[in-house]
Amino acid sequence: MRRLLPDPDPAALDQAGLDAAYAVPTPPEGACHVRANFVISADGGAEVGGRSGALGGPGDRAVFRTLRWLADVVLVGAQTVRAEDYGPVVVPPPRREQRVGAGLPPVPPIAVVTNSLDLDPGARLFTAEARPLLLTSARAPADRVAALSAVADVVVCGDYRVEPGRALAELAARGLRRVLTEGGPRLFTDLAQAGLLDELCLTLAPLLAGPGRLGIVSGPTPWPAQLPLRLVHALEEDGALFLRYRVGAAG
Repeated sequence: MRRLLPDPDPAALDQAGLDAAYAVPTPPEGACHVRANFVISADGGAEVGGRSGALGGPGDRAVFRTLRWLADVVLVGAQTVRAEDYGPVVVPPPRREQRVGAGLPPVPPIAVVTNSLDLDPGARLFTAEARPLLLTSARAPADRVAALSAVADVVVCGDYRVEPGRALAELAARGLRRVLTEGGPRLFTDLAQAGLLDELCLTLAPLLAGPGRLGIVSGPTPWPAQLPLRLVHALEEDGALFLRYRVGAAG
């Protein structure tokens, strides 16, 4: 993987180079820094057969791992957990040591946004070393709360539906302030519309996925305004582009 922008560099980026390229700024006290990560085809599709894995190559997997290793918590919607059969975050021993040395837990937990708690307590997600968090609403069925409390921490983040601001406040209160969200599109849209998104990391895969594919935004409500993005860097490997954007106009 080589750097195209801001300063072209033909030298390959090793893991230390990726760490530097995707370093997370320290958020203000009590606040979260929210970074989203997606892979899309050249024609804008975010999935093939309902899953994103077919779009990513070795470079995308390297960025995917790096972003997870730099995060305090991975935030994801329940539909994505079910579609992708989410399992625990994998962190190799040397990286665990680095995280612990930086004051982080060895493995970032996964936090799932789910209004209904429609998740299987026997799913791979709940075999994680780091106990998952289930961010739900006060209207979640009591029997689902009881069943899932045995395998995860159930956290109420809204009366009728999960409110993005309350969800992030609950994460920040637990010291989980560097938030990596991996979708799906509805969760990403909710965060962006609420003004809570700080970064978008986007892999552009060199292929056409075809019509009818799900994109990275979704939902019934229109955008209140266009959301400007500022390019931080562009990396390239085997025709795939790895773009890092900050949310907000330049200045």
